[in-house]
Amino acid sequence: MNRSPFVDHPPASTAGKVAASLFVVVAAFLMALAAGAPWGAAAQGGSNPGVLPGALRVGSGVQGVVYLLLAGVAGTRWAGITVRRRVLHAAAALMVIGAMMNVASPSLLERMLWVPVTVALVIALWRAARDESLSSGSRVQIGHARRAA
Repeated sequence: MNRSPFVDHPPASTAGKVAASLFVVVAAFLMALAAGAPWGAAAQGGSNPGVLPGALRVGSGVQGVVYLLLAGVAGTRWAGITVRRRVLHAAAALMVIGAMMNVASPSLLERMLWVPVTVALVIALWRAARDESLSSGSRVQIGHARRAA
């Protein structure tokens, strides 16, 4: 029996890989903030220019880990079809909220930097979630592939 462990875990779509790349960029920024990079003017509404205070640095580190996990779901075969599609839709919805928060930010730097990134994430995540490899028709093909294996 020569069955791949990823039979019901199709490869990531191009949109999923784009979303994963953007998530890695955001995670790197957040991890840099957590490590003490003086970029507070570009985060959290710009209310803490320079190095973020301790609690916000911890929060940035946790957020960075979450974004890396989302990158893994969006850009790899980690999750099965249903889980990946649901996570991608949920992440797209959350990125809509993030984009609105960035638009409303009093920090010009944050608006200029993160509005395009969050809007690009919304588009990439939505397209990845709607990719045909995650549609119900692909489940039928997977079922046939399992029986053939």
